[in-house]
Amino acid sequence: MKSMNIQRFPFHRRITEIDFCAWLGQAEPGDTLEYHRGFLGVDLTPFGNPMSSKTRAELARTSARAYDVAERGFVHLVQRRLGPDVFSYFVIARPSPDHTPVSFETLMSEEAV
Repeated sequence: MKSMNIQRFPFHRRITEIDFCAWLGQAEPGDTLEYHRGFLGVDLTPFGNPMSSKTRAELARTSARAYDVAERGFVHLVQRRLGPDVFSYFVIARPSPDHTPVSFETLMSEEAV
């Protein structure tokens, strides 16, 4: 069984939508990225983890992009429960049908959000 290559950013550093798309553009099938840790549904509201409105808006863009590329078949979305009301949110790169990397332009297309 292939071990998972999980890319984790330091907990205090939140990845941006650009970070996310840059990672996916270089990811090999099976590569995994933890893009959020917390309780995403709550963290997107003012009642979630303390963060600025700018940071919350970036989290909303990143999570929306993750959902979009999952719907378009580029990744699988997975979450792992770490404790009460705390989850790790992952994307796992899927193989592309023609085995070519996904272009940044495709990932940032207006099909999303």
